[in-house]
Amino acid sequence: MSKKVGVEASLTDVRDALMEKGYDVVELKSENDASGLDCCIVTGLDSNMMGVHDTVTQGPVIEASGLTAEEICQQVESKLS
Repeated sequence: MSKKVGVEASLTDVRDALMEKGYDVVELKSENDASGLDCCIVTGLDSNMMGVHDTVTQGPVIEASGLTAEEICQQVESKLS
């Protein structure tokens, strides 16, 4: 079963890279979207803009600010393995 990762809409390069690696990627539009995900990727432009940090999630929240798509994929893989 593939891991389910939530990605903010503006992070299209990250979404594409994770999909290529076989992750089930969903777009985060509100804090309710984070429920049930293995991991969430947020831009970090507005810290905790969507309230994801306060939402009960089973997985980590990764802030994408300053990271390449490949670096984010590496973080996701290390946190979910």
